Amino acid sequence: MGHVDTIADRYVDEWAALDPIGATDVGIAGYDDRLTEFSPEGYAALADLDRRTLAQLAQVTPADERERVALEAMTERLSLALEMYEAGLVTSEVSVISGALHAVRSVFDLMPIGGEEATRNIAKRLAAVPTALAQARTTLLEAAAHGHVAARRQIIEVAKQCDTWVDPAQDDFWPKFASRVIAEPGIPDSLRAEVERGAQAAREATADFARFLREELAPRGRERDAVGREHYGLASRYFLGATIDLEETYAWGFAELARIESEMRSVADKIVPGGTIREAITALDADPARRIVGKEAFRDWMQALADRAINDLHGTHFDIPEQVRRIECCIAPTSDGAIYYTGPSEDFTRPGRMWWAVPTGIDSFATWREVTTVYHEGVPGHHLQIGQTAVRADQLNRWQRLISWCSGHGEGWALYAERLMDELGYLDDPGDRLGMLDSQAMRAARVVVDIGMHLELPIPDNLLGDVDGRTAFHPGERFTPELGWEFMRAHCSTPDENLRFELNRYLGWPGQAPSYKVGERIWLQARADAQARKGAAFDLKAFHRAALDLGSIGLDPLRAALERL
Repeated sequence: MGHVDTIADRYVDEWAALDPIGATDVGIAGYDDRLTEFSPEGYAALADLDRRTLAQLAQVTPADERERVALEAMTERLSLALEMYEAGLVTSEVSVISGALHAVRSVFDLMPIGGEEATRNIAKRLAAVPTALAQARTTLLEAAAHGHVAARRQIIEVAKQCDTWVDPAQDDFWPKFASRVIAEPGIPDSLRAEVERGAQAAREATADFARFLREELAPRGRERDAVGREHYGLASRYFLGATIDLEETYAWGFAELARIESEMRSVADKIVPGGTIREAITALDADPARRIVGKEAFRDWMQALADRAINDLHGTHFDIPEQVRRIECCIAPTSDGAIYYTGPSEDFTRPGRMWWAVPTGIDSFATWREVTTVYHEGVPGHHLQIGQTAVRADQLNRWQRLISWCSGHGEGWALYAERLMDELGYLDDPGDRLGMLDSQAMRAARVVVDIGMHLELPIPDNLLGDVDGRTAFHPGERFTPELGWEFMRAHCSTPDENLRFELNRYLGWPGQAPSYKVGERIWLQARADAQARKGAAFDLKAFHRAALDLGSIGLDPLRAALERL
């Protein structure tokens, strides 16, 4: 193992001790009884680790191409993480999808349940929730005192999430979680009581955090939702691992959305001859053969489709490692509408999981919309990409396998995987193909809305009205959250309850949402470049294997590494 690998592996050990929640997220054993320190000192310690590691990496000359890729990847990721911290963007983060609060709540989804040791870890972690949230409050107030604070609208939306989590008529997360834990056989009564006390304390701390957000932080929050060019430019580089021309990408988003909607109209005609996209969607939603009632039945449908994709693609288009041929589909314990993937543990005793946080009151699901989602979250999307990286101990160091993540690489690959399944013939059914294109359209609309809202860009004169091309969209006006909502509703068939979460996500997590479509754009260009270089010798399966074997890295380092292959 070379010098880069030694530095990388040492980093993982130090990072896990500083970020126990992160350690649980990536499946490193030994930290499940602790929570991350979210005080200013805790964040500073993680930043110092990045700073010291970058100084060590700067002294290394890579011995070979494998080490060169690792060095470039780690330098790029840690440098941008440090820039984000020093700009005050990490310590001031309040978002409906990310930040200290969400890290604390979601880590319990990944903890094993059953047995005295696992239950004791849960009890200790539950008891630590009030301290962790108190630390987060201190950090947010200190950041605000230095001029770094989220928008007031986002702060209020996160407070509403806390309300939902603690409401007995809605998620009631902490008591329900405790009930599942103590229902396991063989747990001593004293430990059951400890879990229940911890859950009650966590519930009260979450409710108090909502009060803090409304009464203390929101009055300090920014009036404007837009973060401006400097903040947005840094966040875009962080999420993509690449520097892009924001105005060119904004214009491309309009053109890409128009292209996709043109395809959608052609497919819609096969579903309802002579009909519009909206009419085709209505027909698909009304088709009982494309609808499943009940969350558990829908989970089982997802599981069957995910398993079938793994069986079909292994040995044909991909060589899927044995450890990755298992995925677990789950209904999340919260109801915010998010769909996400969590990777396997380091030893693969915890499988990769696809999660669906079903909005309250939704109990009927249209399968035509979600075939492509299963491919995105499962195979050949996130599950293959992340699982294969975790397996490659012979090629990747521990930091590359467990910690390295770039949204543009990961989400770009997953969106590329949806399109790939269309190319391979898995979306030949017109309904399933319209579902894929509808998903692609939403991701293209995200590019327009996310960049447009945060840079407050003017809306160009164009013929892009609603999804069926009627009426130009507010030409000459500048994007606002209100126009963002109108634009998303005009171009997405997503239910309003999901779309509200989406828009709030864009406002609170600037630069992340475009990483899907822009990441896919860069993946497609990388493939085209490889085809041009290799000519008749180009092999798609070999390209995918070589690209994924690099691990999850920034898109600029990815392109550079692929050009050297």
